[in-house]
Amino acid sequence: MLRGKQRSYLKGLANTMKPILQIGKEGISEQVINQIDKMLNDHELIKINVLDSSSLGAKEAAIEICDELKSEYISAMGNKIVVYRESRTMDKDERIKLPK
Repeated sequence: MLRGKQRSYLKGLANTMKPILQIGKEGISEQVINQIDKMLNDHELIKINVLDSSSLGAKEAAIEICDELKSEYISAMGNKIVVYRESRTMDKDERIKLPK
């Protein structure tokens, strides 16, 4: 569970990021979950674009993804969501260093 200071830090990092995945009218399928899982292991912090054609809102999509992948919901602004999970595969010195 992240504290407020850590969540704010991750929001700041996400400001300059571009979305690396889109969720469309198909919604959140098993294939999308698998892609997000791999991206979280590779990057730890990701931004996802939820298209207008999706049946889910941004916050609903974020909550579903976080529940499925045991990750942290960081933010949902407009159609963009930010999700964080500590990588299981990256070296410790490559990981995001969260403030205490």
